[in-house]
Amino acid sequence: MSFIADKQTLEDLNLLSKYRSNSVYSIFNVVHTRGGRKILDEMFDFPLTNVEAINTRSSIFEAFGRLEFLFPLNGQAFEVMEDYLSSAEGKDAMDIFKLKALAFVGLDKEYREIQAGFYETVKLLNIFRDFLYRLDPEAMPAVYWKEIASVKAIFKDYRLAWLLLANGAKDLSGLKIAKYDAVLRFTFREEMKQICSLIYKTDTYMAVGNVGRLSGFAYAKALAKDRYIIRLEGLCHPELKNPVSNDITLSADSNVLFLTGANMAGKSTTMKAFGIAIYLAHMGFPVAATAMEFSVKDGLYTSINVPDNLNLGLSHFYAEVLRVKRVAEEVGDSKNMVVIFDELFKGTNVKDAYDATLSVTKAFSAHRNCAFIISTHIIEVGEALGAVCDNLQFVYLPTVMDGLKPSYTYRLQQGITNDRHGMMIINNERILETIKGTLKQ
Repeated sequence: MSFIADKQTLEDLNLLSKYRSNSVYSIFNVVHTRGGRKILDEMFDFPLTNVEAINTRSSIFEAFGRLEFLFPLNGQAFEVMEDYLSSAEGKDAMDIFKLKALAFVGLDKEYREIQAGFYETVKLLNIFRDFLYRLDPEAMPAVYWKEIASVKAIFKDYRLAWLLLANGAKDLSGLKIAKYDAVLRFTFREEMKQICSLIYKTDTYMAVGNVGRLSGFAYAKALAKDRYIIRLEGLCHPELKNPVSNDITLSADSNVLFLTGANMAGKSTTMKAFGIAIYLAHMGFPVAATAMEFSVKDGLYTSINVPDNLNLGLSHFYAEVLRVKRVAEEVGDSKNMVVIFDELFKGTNVKDAYDATLSVTKAFSAHRNCAFIISTHIIEVGEALGAVCDNLQFVYLPTVMDGLKPSYTYRLQQGITNDRHGMMIINNERILETIKGTLKQ
């Protein structure tokens, strides 16, 4: 079963955008090859739900991070190699002799391109072979080492014995080029694809592993679904510089985190950090935390920036209701979900928002196989929930006052805050005086 995360969730957490420099995808998009980028895209598009698969992938990333190796091939040069090898599609080995004959009379540009691609490919194949022999089998997870052993066997084939001798050569005869070209592009066509596949994977493993190491991220340990635990230590948002970290634990006995705090106290950032960590952990990627373990979930839903839809005639409130309904359908279908609601029902009046938040949170909390983070400005809801639910944990992000100027610690504390500083901030900015035209310049 595929991990569930819809478009709204991906946008709320800014996960996938390839064209935003501040997206989560952009953090890891330091691959060098087209194939490596395709693998990275697939990993982001399809997080895993199998415990063994997640932990195996994490172990490969972590192993390459420890090695501190740089990708051994030049990306642009490798594209030349890719184009050279793929140019044989639909042709046979005799075509190179025909091109060579035309080249003698200066009539074939394609032969010159093949010649250049051949020399570049020989060089890069030797570089990659040397790289594989530098790897310590004891430092590599078994699943990856099997692929290495398979590719090493290709390089050891007697029909490629000439490869080392041709390395660095620029003056091979036309006959030898034609002979060796036939070996690479025709006789070993499938083997070359296998080598390129390992190059793509290595590119991706190195990119993610090095990002994890350089960023100080941790690798999460995936646990069985029926453990119903999510434990994060030192959690922070991966895009922030010098972030403040927090610890969060959710379990079957305490599966709802009820979060309060003033505007700008950091509620949305904390919830986004949690959601991003959940998503990356299911990909087997390093997360912005010092430690994490989690029971594998079926999916993740967020409701942070729910837009109205004027084309469909939907108000902001009704869009929120539909969003909650969709989550309710997934949770009611016995799926193990992680759900994040930022200020439920903020599109309606306070009385309705109070009643709806109380009822919906109480109903959701009964699904102890799921994990919820719910924030609100209506702190009275927390007191009512505490009287009827025994599986909620109440935390808040405090505001520290320096006279009339608020500041924020961004550190979670136990309890429910009574901070209400909206009018204070409005007064500090002297908005009413500006409206009345009495603000002194």
